[in-house]
Amino acid sequence: MKRIVSILITACILTLSSVSISKAQVNINVNIGSQPLWGPTGYDAVEYYYLPDLQMYYYVPSHQFIYMSNGRWLFVNSLPARYRSYNLYSGYKVVVNEPKPYLHFATHKVEYGKYRGWKAKQVVIRDSRDPKYFVVKGHPGNAKGHYKQPGEGNGGGNNGNIGHGQGHDQGHGQEHGQGQGQGHDQGHDQGHDQGHGQEHGGGKGKKG
Repeated sequence: MKRIVSILITACILTLSSVSISKAQVNINVNIGSQPLWGPTGYDAVEYYYLPDLQMYYYVPSHQFIYMSNGRWLFVNSLPARYRSYNLYSGYKVVVNEPKPYLHFATHKVEYGKYRGWKAKQVVIRDSRDPKYFVVKGHPGNAKGHYKQPGEGNGGGNNGNIGHGQGHDQGHGQEHGQGQGQGHDQGHDQGHDQGHGQEHGGGKGKKG
């Protein structure tokens, strides 16, 4: 009897452990939305980036940079003043998925030193058209999954709103433009003028 109870307890412990591990894996695997726009594509799970050019880290969950200052590792929300001009989009990023990687900085500095000034371009999340990255804040992909080209307004890609797009975007300079202008202004003017011109004899006139 004791043996059966012991087996059941062991089975429960293993089951709970398995569930905890699975939850942890899910939590990591769904952090695409937390990755920055300048992060490289191809990674569903990212904890840290190592930035060889700056010899510092970036912690994705808290959106903080980690760098050494006076023998201490500091966590800050933006790049230190001396690095403000650094282009995070063009600089090389190394994905490091291990706890507190900065404790192994000496190793990473040597191992990833070859990427300092690396000219091979990494495709960053901002420039990806993969819909899975549209959840990242600030990505050009809108909520409907349409990738907006630079300079493209809200009307782009929505064929049903072409008239409204032309009317609104061009309209303020052309009395509601061609999209709404011809439909609204001409229709309204014709309807109004004809209606009054014919003493309401022909009904309300044409409407665009």
